[in-house]
Amino acid sequence: MTYTDFIVRVLCSLLFGAIIGLERQWRQRIAGLRTNTLVCMGACLFVILGMVTPHENSPTRIAAQVVSGIGFLGAGVIMRNGLNVTGLNTAATLWCAAAVGVLSGAGHLAMAATGAVSVLAANVLLRPVAHRIMREKGSTGEVMTCYRVRVVCRAKQEQHIRSLLLQGVHGSPMRLRSLHSEDADAPDRLEVRAEMICPDRCDVAMELLVARLSLEQSVSAIRWEVVAEEEL
Repeated sequence: MTYTDFIVRVLCSLLFGAIIGLERQWRQRIAGLRTNTLVCMGACLFVILGMVTPHENSPTRIAAQVVSGIGFLGAGVIMRNGLNVTGLNTAATLWCAAAVGVLSGAGHLAMAATGAVSVLAANVLLRPVAHRIMREKGSTGEVMTCYRVRVVCRAKQEQHIRSLLLQGVHGSPMRLRSLHSEDADAPDRLEVRAEMICPDRCDVAMELLVARLSLEQSVSAIRWEVVAEEEL
């Protein structure tokens, strides 16, 4: 293998891993752009190592170790919350990213590109289909509910309100997705907006958080709403 071949294969694995990771990053998953890219590149490098090692002409021996070894990384993104298990799709995506990297390292670039596009299509195109089936069957599987909270408060109390939001999320099943502030219509007022995600529905936890914030004298308006429900 020439050095040019090495560069091409590594760069292709970087590109294909990034294609898979972009969708995961867009959906704010635990393993996003960098994780999927690194998994793909790492698998590629390991296979290349097997190909360039003297007197060892079967790179599949290392590829087999990649297949089993990536399971430990995938297990790290699977989380259990009561009866709900989240992260299975993310773990499966990492496993597929490793497979794309193995194909890139072996020099099957067209197959690797097809694999990357197929993984992306599975995550994007099959999502609404699976979500609809779960709805019709009344399943309570891996569905994340996205909440949005809007708090209008005095500008001087902005940091205090943001701190209370962070404290409310800590220790609850909710995870903070975004938090920002912007000027409100009234003078000397700010609107603090937060988006949170939670396995299934966490309406009670959200209501408790809003009730705590409403006790603050600086808060003049507060409300929460469900933005979307999406399948992992």
